[in-house]
Amino acid sequence: MIEEQIDIATADGTADSVFYRPDEGRLPGVIHLTDIGGIRQAHRNMARRLADQGYAVLIPNVFYRSGRPPVLDYPMTIGDERTMKRLAELRDPLTPEAMARDLSRCIDVLTVQPGVADGPVAIVGYCFTGAMALRGAAERPDRVAAAASFHGGGLFTNTPASPHLLLPCVTARLYFGHAVEDRGMPADAIAQFDRALAAWGGRYASEVYDGAHHSWTVTDSPAYNRPQAERAFERLTALLADTLH
Repeated sequence: MIEEQIDIATADGTADSVFYRPDEGRLPGVIHLTDIGGIRQAHRNMARRLADQGYAVLIPNVFYRSGRPPVLDYPMTIGDERTMKRLAELRDPLTPEAMARDLSRCIDVLTVQPGVADGPVAIVGYCFTGAMALRGAAERPDRVAAAASFHGGGLFTNTPASPHLLLPCVTARLYFGHAVEDRGMPADAIAQFDRALAAWGGRYASEVYDGAHHSWTVTDSPAYNRPQAERAFERLTALLADTLH
């Protein structure tokens, strides 16, 4: 597997990215979206492991408007003034419209890279970018066959920009793995989101991981839960095997 750095020209600037592709041959493409901590070793390892399962994997810096990695160069402490200010700097430029533009551009760039097979792609998002993965599936139903979210926040809100309202535009198969006691996606929001998924009528799975708290899949998180992270990886690879091969 080859690791490359790719700069992606967008309407709002240049998004740096990491790309894992095979030494030879062509593999289905997957976009791996990091949590709000951005591109770092933990997510590189996750993407590389996925690539080793038979995929060409692109990790775009979704926070390129705010800088190149590391986007957080100090320990994150929720509630700390410095941390909260930085999180707002990273999050605020990513409007729904910006997310849609960025993901559409990433899909176009990924699909023309050497080592990427013809055919549909998948998107997987973590924490903040779980909803972004769903948005990408809605923006490009022509190219996205699968989208997955792990401990994603804000998938169902009472606002006009709620991601669940995009479901009628989605043709992809969807998977949602939820954390317990997650302030970004509490139990009542999960229940409402599940009802929206059922009304949508597409192919999906949505489940809560018992004992797994927000960010349980990421090895550098205090909430990392190895058994449940392995289960999440199995769910993801099963989804990709069913939709991209």
